[in-house]
Amino acid sequence: MPHSRTGEGDQKAARGGVLRRLGEWCARHFVVVIIAWLVALVALQVVSREFGGEYSDNFSLPQAQAQKGLDVLKAHDPQAGGYSSQIVMRDDQQPLTSLSSQMSATIADLEKLPHVLSAQNPLSAPATPSGQQNVGPLSDDKKTAYITVRFDVQPSTLGDDYLNGVDTAVQPLRSAGAEVEYGGPLGELARPAADDRVSELIGFGVAVIVLLVGFGSVIAAVVPLLSALISVVGGLAILGLLAAAFTFATVSPTLATMIGLGVGIDYALFMLTRHRQNIIDGMDPVRAAGQAASTSGHAVLVSGCTVIIALAGLSASGVSFISLLGVAAAVTVVSAVVGALTLVPALLGFIGRHIDRFHVRPPVAETEAGAGDTPQGTWHRYAQRVERRPLWFLSAGVAVVVVLAIPLFSIQLGHIGDGADPTSFTDRRAYDLMADAFGPGSNGPLTVVVDQTNVPQSQRSGLASKAQQSLDKVQGAAVVTPLTPTQDGDLLVGTVYSTKSPQNATTTDLTNRLVDDTLPDVVQGTDAKGYVTGTTATQVDFRDIVASQLPVIIAVVVGLAFLIILAVFRGLLVAVKAAVLNVLSIAASYGVVVAVFQWGWGGPALGVHGKVPIESYVPMMMFAIVFGLSMDYEIFLLSRVHEAWLRTGDAEGSVAHALEITARVITCAALIMVSVFAAFIVSDNIVVKMLGLGLAVSVLIDATVVRLLMVPAVMTLLGRHAWWMPRWLDRVVPHIDAEGAQAGARSASH
Repeated sequence: MPHSRTGEGDQKAARGGVLRRLGEWCARHFVVVIIAWLVALVALQVVSREFGGEYSDNFSLPQAQAQKGLDVLKAHDPQAGGYSSQIVMRDDQQPLTSLSSQMSATIADLEKLPHVLSAQNPLSAPATPSGQQNVGPLSDDKKTAYITVRFDVQPSTLGDDYLNGVDTAVQPLRSAGAEVEYGGPLGELARPAADDRVSELIGFGVAVIVLLVGFGSVIAAVVPLLSALISVVGGLAILGLLAAAFTFATVSPTLATMIGLGVGIDYALFMLTRHRQNIIDGMDPVRAAGQAASTSGHAVLVSGCTVIIALAGLSASGVSFISLLGVAAAVTVVSAVVGALTLVPALLGFIGRHIDRFHVRPPVAETEAGAGDTPQGTWHRYAQRVERRPLWFLSAGVAVVVVLAIPLFSIQLGHIGDGADPTSFTDRRAYDLMADAFGPGSNGPLTVVVDQTNVPQSQRSGLASKAQQSLDKVQGAAVVTPLTPTQDGDLLVGTVYSTKSPQNATTTDLTNRLVDDTLPDVVQGTDAKGYVTGTTATQVDFRDIVASQLPVIIAVVVGLAFLIILAVFRGLLVAVKAAVLNVLSIAASYGVVVAVFQWGWGGPALGVHGKVPIESYVPMMMFAIVFGLSMDYEIFLLSRVHEAWLRTGDAEGSVAHALEITARVITCAALIMVSVFAAFIVSDNIVVKMLGLGLAVSVLIDATVVRLLMVPAVMTLLGRHAWWMPRWLDRVVPHIDAEGAQAGARSASH
């Protein structure tokens, strides 16, 4: 039977009282709160533009072998150890050898640019040996060539203004009629700046339609959108300030916008829905806003903390690049929670009783029954069907999830190369020119470094011969250049070209084969050390590190979420059910992403050229974000089930009651979040497309198949056992109130 504890009730009442007083104060002093938000927003924008930092993909993996190899190479040959990028030329009208003077002028001007260590003239490079595949820098027909430019810093971090100097340097070649494109990091620098406004407008437009159809009220549709927009803009300004102190990836503001808009609209919608029901039940606007803050506000607070904790779990990866992506998303989640708890009550206080004054259809509240009536709406009848045949509904949900998850078993993690970018990008055009003239492997050369510093002179000749023979026989290599010693003679340096593109699994296997087998065999019995470095090798190291840490992230996030659900609802089986079902829904979304991008099912329709691997950090980011977001709906639904269970002791009736009053708002909230995420599929950034589709599918599955099929079925099957909690565990686990049930009950009784 349901029970209560006086001490626990007092604590809940106190917590509910704090949020209730905050909500009432914001609603009563709405002018002060709204003006404070606007002033803070303007101030943050000004300060961020003045002192904010830049976003950059410049990050290092100090413990990775590729980074160690680069450090060794830079120490012995600074000219060869920098960061390389290609400038690719093509002239269909004349051989490039006829542009010798223009080429020399370009090389000279490039070498004068800041941070340039060297620039290789392709016309003066040695010819390719007879019988060996030509990997450049000058093609056999003399129509295509590339200049390898080495920088002392990552070129993609130099800023857009740096391109002006590069454009000036290559102008003689362009004036002579040659096509000039930038590849690699220099091409990334030349990409057009990301513009998320189209995605935001699409997401907002769909959100307006969903809110109008779902609730009928124009004002009720505007409030969540306005609150979310203001919260996200403020959060992005704070993120810009943090970027002055930390290196956030270029995708960070897009990710933060995506997550911030989704949760911001959802949180405001949950607050607004409870407030409208309170108004319909006869409360005055100020008290209604306070009551919404003490009930739904608690759920917003707990849900927001759950999302933030899940994102914080990314720090378990040990990779700062990924940890900071979690921080970026968490910033706008925090601003969304603050906006829901302060700005939304203020807007509701400003609107007063006119929340349904303008409507496109008769406004509806939480339930389809009037206040005090027995719920008998569509969702209540649906819940009763689930109660009658729970195994059928559970089996249907499991079948859908399992089918969608099948592609997951063939997932290939990797890095999405320039070949998947739109042809409007210069790095994509450079990639195609290189692949056509020199083979796909020319876009991702692997630099082999053998450090023989501690090897006696008498053994170095034999080591070099053994290394060359081993490299020449390595599987998956199209071309292996001769190993040449550095000027001090302490290093042997060569280049290995894959038979496939940089993002192909063959190239990944080749890199790992060189690192794990070939080079260790070469240096065995000596004091030499072998490394494989370069951009492609670094990406493979990053992939391997992320893949090895993914199980850790999953364990940390699932464990934290399990403890939160356990602390909130005091039911061991409820917490287990939440963790298991959320993992199943995420597995299904992984499967869809693999099918679309890796298998190519619909990829071209999304603007993806060819089949691409799954970006190595996307599954990790998706897991943390989706697991956190799915807890939103879990908490909002289960808090109502728990509230009814404590009040009535009827396990099955509690599920039907909760589904009746939450299904509409959860469905609308999910549709809004799906539309916000899916709108980012129009982005030119493939990783953003991948995240947008993955998050949209995850939320859709979670809010429909999981929340409306599987959760009610499982809760019905478990009955009162769902809320069982061992006494010793009840004493150990802290108590967290999801929706201020005691506060809500007290207010309702007045």
